[in-house]
Amino acid sequence: MNMNRRDAIKLGATSVIAAAAIGVTGCQKNTEVPSKQVATMANGNVIGKHQVVVIGGGYGGLTVASELKKENKDIDVLVIEKNETFMSCPGSNTYLGKLNGMTLDKFMFDYAQPVEKYGYSMLHAEVTNIDRSKKQVHTAKGVVEYDILVLSPGIAYDYENQFPKWSKNKVEHIRRSAPGALIPGGEHLALDRLLANMDDGNVIITVPAGKYRCPPAPFERACMIATFMKKEDIRGKVILLNPSDKISKGAAFKESWKELYGDMIEHVDFATITDVDTDTKTVTFTHKEALPIEDKDFDEPQFKTVEKRVSYSVLNLIPNNKANPVITMAGLEVTDDAFHKVVMNGCSFQTKTDANVYAVGDVVGHAIPPSGQTANWAGKQCAKEVAAQLAGKKYALPVAKTPVSAGNVCYSMVGDNPEEGILVKHDFSWNGTVIAGKGYVPKDEASGKYRSRGTAKALRDWYRGITNDLFS
Repeated sequence: MNMNRRDAIKLGATSVIAAAAIGVTGCQKNTEVPSKQVATMANGNVIGKHQVVVIGGGYGGLTVASELKKENKDIDVLVIEKNETFMSCPGSNTYLGKLNGMTLDKFMFDYAQPVEKYGYSMLHAEVTNIDRSKKQVHTAKGVVEYDILVLSPGIAYDYENQFPKWSKNKVEHIRRSAPGALIPGGEHLALDRLLANMDDGNVIITVPAGKYRCPPAPFERACMIATFMKKEDIRGKVILLNPSDKISKGAAFKESWKELYGDMIEHVDFATITDVDTDTKTVTFTHKEALPIEDKDFDEPQFKTVEKRVSYSVLNLIPNNKANPVITMAGLEVTDDAFHKVVMNGCSFQTKTDANVYAVGDVVGHAIPPSGQTANWAGKQCAKEVAAQLAGKKYALPVAKTPVSAGNVCYSMVGDNPEEGILVKHDFSWNGTVIAGKGYVPKDEASGKYRSRGTAKALRDWYRGITNDLFS
């Protein structure tokens, strides 16, 4: 049998992804990092007590744990994380784009190294309940007690409220066949497999409604998938279905789409997905379209909503996001939107509900953008607060006459050969009530464009720096 280049790529990619997936999905020997403080598990029994328990081993949680040990090496810290392998979401779109050197191993890390480096403990287990009255975290491996609890559990998908008519079986089928790839684990590998196996056709990316993790992610992903399709000579479009007309880093992305990809990337605003037929590979969505102004009495555009369908070869359905169920388990006061972020105690990472419970990362109720850099910054501030509380002292963010310049710097890769990137910066400020971020997207001074090779290099440098800090 003759094998062409595309067939060879599919076979090779599928083999690599299948092998790598073993390490991500937990189908392996138990690699749990032993804890000196965690005793032998017994059903429902207390298996250990710690000064600080951190739920979530992502960017925010690991930063809190390592910074606490830097503040005082004698602080007893336990991180509870259900996954046995860390996989980075920041930067992972470059893996989908097959940029030079951005292989799977660049985004996967083992937890043993930071545990040994910083001296905190780790328990790989799923959290099943939180009892704040008893200061207990219930896990699938037993009960852990705490003095102070830090929540950094990340997000969950809200399929149920977005698609209330879908059965549980359909939701699980869509999870597998149209992975969202915003949560660490096997989703990125599944999406990569689908792309590697595709022939000519469209790739559809759906943008979540409301608050969601990493607002630029779907738009950067469109660039990287288009890059991949160009490399592999796959004919088709990348179609973004966006329920609003808001695009994070909008002017910069639009400039890049037009100049680098022509009509290959199509952004459809006010497009709300309503159904998916995986047999016919069709997405149904409603589209709000402007009508021509024919009546002089109307100063504003009038709209009509029409139902449309579009076919796909690969579907990246990114569902609406909500706070991880751990937040509900904790019984904390949350915002009244669909995401349910934790309400904070003023300009603090302490929760308003409980002085012994803190929060960082995606679930924080401050007006700062969710990103890997923000989680790192917040984790450092949270650690200072917790260390002060343990020492019987108070800590507050320093009163600054000017904002914290570039408290968040978020990079997005938009092109390859040459690599080019765009960025957004956020200055952080606080007024006693909430921490806020004001963003701006700078242009390259030399070219006058938003994208540049220097920003692409800065993306790689930032990623290498932050992962080295957490894992090396």
